[in-house]
Amino acid sequence: MSGAGNKENSRAEEFKRATAGALRAIAEVADVQVAFQPGPSGIAGKRARLPLPTRALPAAEMAKLRGAADALALRLRHHDDAVHQARMPGRREAKDAYDAIEQARVETIGARHMSGVSANLRAKLTEECEAEGYDRMTRKEQLPVSAALALLARERMSGEPSPAPAQRILDLWRDGLTEDAQAALTEMSSTQDDQRAFTRAARKLLAALDLAEAESEAEPDDNNEEGEDGAEQSGQQDNSQDGEGESESDAESMLGAQPDEMEGEAADDDGAEDAEEDAAAAEGDDRPGGPQQRRDRNPADSEAGYRAFTRQYDEDVDAEDLCDADELARLRQQLDQQLQHLQGVISKLANRLQRKLMAQQTRAWEFDLEEGMLDAGRLSRIVINPMLALSYKRELDTDFRDTVVTLLIDNSGSMRGRPITVAAMCGDILARTLERCAVKVEVLGFTTRAWKGGQSREKWVQEGKTRNPGRLNDLRHIVYKSADAPWRRARKNLGLMLREGLLKENIDGEALLWAYRRLLGRPEHRRILMVISDGAPVDDSTLSVNPGNYLEKHLREVIRDIENRDIVELIAIGIGHDVTRYYRRAVTIVDAEELGGTMMKKLTELFDEDAMAAWGREAAERSALVM
Repeated sequence: MSGAGNKENSRAEEFKRATAGALRAIAEVADVQVAFQPGPSGIAGKRARLPLPTRALPAAEMAKLRGAADALALRLRHHDDAVHQARMPGRREAKDAYDAIEQARVETIGARHMSGVSANLRAKLTEECEAEGYDRMTRKEQLPVSAALALLARERMSGEPSPAPAQRILDLWRDGLTEDAQAALTEMSSTQDDQRAFTRAARKLLAALDLAEAESEAEPDDNNEEGEDGAEQSGQQDNSQDGEGESESDAESMLGAQPDEMEGEAADDDGAEDAEEDAAAAEGDDRPGGPQQRRDRNPADSEAGYRAFTRQYDEDVDAEDLCDADELARLRQQLDQQLQHLQGVISKLANRLQRKLMAQQTRAWEFDLEEGMLDAGRLSRIVINPMLALSYKRELDTDFRDTVVTLLIDNSGSMRGRPITVAAMCGDILARTLERCAVKVEVLGFTTRAWKGGQSREKWVQEGKTRNPGRLNDLRHIVYKSADAPWRRARKNLGLMLREGLLKENIDGEALLWAYRRLLGRPEHRRILMVISDGAPVDDSTLSVNPGNYLEKHLREVIRDIENRDIVELIAIGIGHDVTRYYRRAVTIVDAEELGGTMMKKLTELFDEDAMAAWGREAAERSALVM
């Protein structure tokens, strides 16, 4: 058996060396560092990460890994990040589509010149389409915009049809393309070898689909500093985005994450602030463009109360209802595989928390009483000497109160990749640990059912597009584990967070209110609500037709009400996003890998009266400074 195992290990090592060598050769970058680690593939600078292969190395897995390696190599060879960043749109959904289109371009160029690479990329793309269930999709909204545009652009540039599983859903997208979108796709095909011209065509496509503002035709073609030259509509946005791109690259190096996973974070945070500034200036703003035109309004409108245009399409749903049992089991297995190395570290911290909780729950008794519960341990004295009186005991009261903890996890698109994977595993270990200590745990997630508004927006359009309609997207609130459900029955549900297409927009205020109301219905004396988020609330559909600070303002109001009522203890953890400006009790971490330790530490502090008092004083001082 050991000989067979060594043979398999040797085969896997040889495959990894050959794959890394091929990646460097195709990329024409000899010093690129290639690492094989659990999780998705990605690239940051000259560091490439590929999924860790299994020892058995079946043919399908080898083909998938080769395709992933070729995709990274072609990105290194044919992609100029400075040119790409110069026209990067501001909205998260537009950025995802812009990046996906660029990846389709570099892969198309590589496939044209190398038949082996073409076969690997084709196999990878087909496997992805099958894994994401494109063949089961029946509505256009089910396919993410970024995936749809990348497939359509790839078809137009390569002249080859998309894989069979994607054909039916792509037909729905083709039928909805305008003449401007078709012209942009044609221009992208003719300019695919010139990245600078290609980015202009890509922005035209995004503008045709109302994903980004149209660029000024007078913009200089060869000026890399175009954002600083004062393009009327997108100059400031592109310029700020360039700066964000540098900081995101640094974050990617620390996280080992691919660019697609990280770029939404800056949009979550900075996008809301930019929108707020746009809203303040909208009264005298007569610039052309989509969202800017719709922001002309009476300043008093910004003071209107928060509301939803319709709640008809919102859903509170159990995780098992969103996915069949087989896929749920597969996703759970994928989650376990990706975080094997992290589980041991978090488990140690969880055991420390468990020991602290159990110590606080130690039972103490008062003995030799004349009444109470009969002390069976002293009955032997009565047998020896019947003249002795019976001995009774009474349990002493302890300070530990029955407790329920709710973990509310941001399921927005910018959490995709490593952050959501770590959050799912931390929720799993936290639930398991606290259940041993007789502490009830609830794990919840929040996102939206669709990008760009879904059925709520369609209803608004049909009813005449009233001004300031309020929240304009369909909420999806997910119960991964209810407080009364045992961990062993709910553990598979947490794998759902890894399902592609689940993570969309984040409307934090209503999600926080939903979790809070669920806690109010609990019988426990102590209620703790922990929020994990990586950005400010963002929903493009809502923010395009309401004040720019509409969602953020509501979030602040909900947080203020919860903290002032003091019925629920509220704490927040921000991943790469400063949540201390929203929550009184909050901590910000830079690396998603820190999440498990931070969660356990903060919960330990919540159950430590001395630390709790110090934290309360610190929060009060911070509030006084703000006032």
